[in-house]
Amino acid sequence: MLTNHQKNIATFIHLSTFSRFIIPLGNFIGPIILWVLNKDKSEFIDKHGKQAINFQMSILLYAIIIGTLTIPLFIFKLFSGIDFIDFHGFHDFHINIGKPSPLLYIGGFLGAFAVLAFILELVFIVIASLKARDGAYYNYPFTINFLK
Repeated sequence: MLTNHQKNIATFIHLSTFSRFIIPLGNFIGPIILWVLNKDKSEFIDKHGKQAINFQMSILLYAIIIGTLTIPLFIFKLFSGIDFIDFHGFHDFHINIGKPSPLLYIGGFLGAFAVLAFILELVFIVIASLKARDGAYYNYPFTINFLK
């Protein structure tokens, strides 16, 4: 039988991932601290803690992959039209708007995908918190199980 205390701790484990908006790496620190302090008290808390940490680690991995694909394309497109030898300052600097490069489309698509993934991440965290509050288990989608 689950107690309200166990449900509340599991809920706060998920909600503590929002601390990243205040504390750098708070999305890892908060859940890890709550999980480590309470994992031996309940299997319910242990499972929710692992899920929250696995999801945050998966999101980090996906963000690194998208970043390594998007940032070089953006930088390459940004500097592809600048001639560094004839660059004499910003008074001669002009932007030539011509035919968009396919790199711009690929980078834009990946950037839009990253924004959509961020919104979905927030939605999944709220859903997991509500499930924990109700005493149900929740498995985040697209999660790699680093902790088993």
